[in-house]
Amino acid sequence: MDTKKSSNRTSPVSQAYEATWLEYIGVVFFLLNLVLFILNCILITMRFIMVPGSFMHSFLDAIESLFIPAVVVSIATILINITQYGCPRTGPWLQNVMEALFWVYLAISVAASTGMYLILWSTQVFPIHTMTPVWVFPAYPLLLTASLATNLISTDRVGPGDPRSNRIVIAAAAVTVQGTGFLISFMICAAFIYRLMTQKLPRDMQRPGVFISIGPPAFTVAGAKDIIPPDFAGESHAVVILEILSTLLGLWLWGLSEWFFIVSMTWWSFVFPNTALVTATLALAKALNSSGLRIYACVMAAALVLVWALIFGRMLRCLWTRQLLWPKDIDKNG
Repeated sequence: MDTKKSSNRTSPVSQAYEATWLEYIGVVFFLLNLVLFILNCILITMRFIMVPGSFMHSFLDAIESLFIPAVVVSIATILINITQYGCPRTGPWLQNVMEALFWVYLAISVAASTGMYLILWSTQVFPIHTMTPVWVFPAYPLLLTASLATNLISTDRVGPGDPRSNRIVIAAAAVTVQGTGFLISFMICAAFIYRLMTQKLPRDMQRPGVFISIGPPAFTVAGAKDIIPPDFAGESHAVVILEILSTLLGLWLWGLSEWFFIVSMTWWSFVFPNTALVTATLALAKALNSSGLRIYACVMAAALVLVWALIFGRMLRCLWTRQLLWPKDIDKNG
């Protein structure tokens, strides 16, 4: 997911400064994350086949089950990449395909999020002293609907030919699902603040999960402004009012993301949620026409790329030394 979101971030940065070479870097990341996604799917399928029972165990394990929605999130970021890099360079057919896939993803994200929480609540018990923002992760598929819709609407405006998608319906559906995901995550993050006040900071091995609390408000800001179609409600005044309200809401949520970022500043183990913060900063920079925010977002994007490279290198080393993804007891006994 980190690789996919790195590709997502290079597109708005390149548009902000009209840098073609950043577009090329984004395409490289896009192709790389496709390879990694396919490789991960092959390897996890091999595990399920070679170790009977491991598939069901993943849904019942207190740690693995929380990250199952990562598959849906990865698909969402791939769709966003295709919309960013493919739709402006192709004919209307790809726009139509992506619009259809948007509705498919919408249904899958709702089913995956509600289904995963239902399984967790039916099979697991999570004491409050073990609570981290990772509990939000099953809601993450909902939080990418606005980003996907925003990219669909933007490419529909600038693409060749007349608009081909029902932008108002797409925007309304995305706002509904995005708002649901944000409210779920907001309530869970409130429980996390209670956990911090009563139990202190999480253990060292759990602290990287604090970064996940950045994602929900940041993803919401990222899609808040540009998701409003110019023909919404048929009146230009309605669009202006909604843009002002979404900008104000974006500033509030951006401040919340920055607050969580400062709280978890000592850990750089999660790139994915922070990429949403970069996107949110760029969206606010565009809305407020602020060069300072734009520069700040670009500096953050460059830092995240460096962090991604460091994490990716450490991941390869851990795989080589059998410290990561090495079989657990169920796999050894399978």
